[in-house]
Amino acid sequence: LLSLKAGQRVLEVGTGSGFTAAVMGRLTERVLTIDRYRTLVTNAQQSIEKAGIRNVIVRQADGSNGMPGEGTFDRILVTAAFPALPRFFAEQLVSGGMLIAPVMVSDTECRMLKLVKTGSRFDREDLFAVPYLPIVSQMAQAL
Repeated sequence: LLSLKAGQRVLEVGTGSGFTAAVMGRLTERVLTIDRYRTLVTNAQQSIEKAGIRNVIVRQADGSNGMPGEGTFDRILVTAAFPALPRFFAEQLVSGGMLIAPVMVSDTECRMLKLVKTGSRFDREDLFAVPYLPIVSQMAQAL
């Protein structure tokens, strides 16, 4: 879905175990993966280092607004749902960049959306239904 390739910079919001970030790291130039939970960040960092992957950066951060100040990304993958289309990612994507994220499209339905930045707008593709797991701001020490 992300059409990953060498030379791309990727942001992942929701590190979890670090597996997805590690796979993306094997395919791209650089991955920045963030999670609000300190325990997940610590465990993922250890796993990624043990695998010998050097181009994946794991940080504890509030990803509810992406990572402003970290430059732009070619791809952004978000694993928690937004209540509405996250327009602030427009500034964090290069032109032609892609965002894949779950978004509430109605009061009762959450859909995985693929958004491709074209100039200052997004071309939107509805991919499939997903369970609603809301994105949460602020950081936490443990899951």
